[in-house]
Amino acid sequence: MLENIIECCANSIKSALTGIQAGANRIELCANLEEGGITPKFKDILKLRKLTKVNLHILILPNPNKFIYNQNEFNTIISDIKKCKEIGCNGIVIGALNKDYSINIKQTKKMVETARPMKVTFHRSFDLANKLKENIEDVIACDCDYLLTSGQAASVEEGIENLKKIIKLSNHRIKVLAGGGVNHKNIKHLYEIGIREFHLSGTKRNNEGVLETTLKNISQAVKELQKIEKNCA
Repeated sequence: MLENIIECCANSIKSALTGIQAGANRIELCANLEEGGITPKFKDILKLRKLTKVNLHILILPNPNKFIYNQNEFNTIISDIKKCKEIGCNGIVIGALNKDYSINIKQTKKMVETARPMKVTFHRSFDLANKLKENIEDVIACDCDYLLTSGQAASVEEGIENLKKIIKLSNHRIKVLAGGGVNHKNIKHLYEIGIREFHLSGTKRNNEGVLETTLKNISQAVKELQKIEKNCA
């Protein structure tokens, strides 16, 4: 059993169940991963919640890669958060930016307050921001539990130096969840700099061209983390 976290980003119930079978101990359920991910259909959230007791976090995002919200979009977000809380989800994955790509503290705080007692991850909209120290402090001020980030870079490998800075600056005030190109080959390096939570989809395209989580990709990541934990025990 893992002591730390492998979070499978799953864009369907099938992918989520594959991730769980492979050993992932948390699921982030989304939809339309091909375009960046959006809030999954409520019927799918409800069905997966009934199928598993594994920690289930839900991406709350009306439009893919759009993190600056008008009032109607924000109202939809708040409504979706309430629905997830009502059916017993463990967490949500959220985030809001201002037009200058700073953290929208007002909207993010409202989302966090609405979500409690669920856990809250601030998603990779953080990686579009451009003032690392200020951005971290703002996310922490919003009382988020996790920060999902590639180090404000295209991938964790490109952002490794910033990830080191984030670990140091956050100083255990928020859990850093590495995501963006995470795989069994780079988990050890990420672990060595202080990362203990790893986010990956482990996907490949099926015959219809749809991204689906594969058992092998998640399993390899799980086994690598287990190996690291055993060696560090």
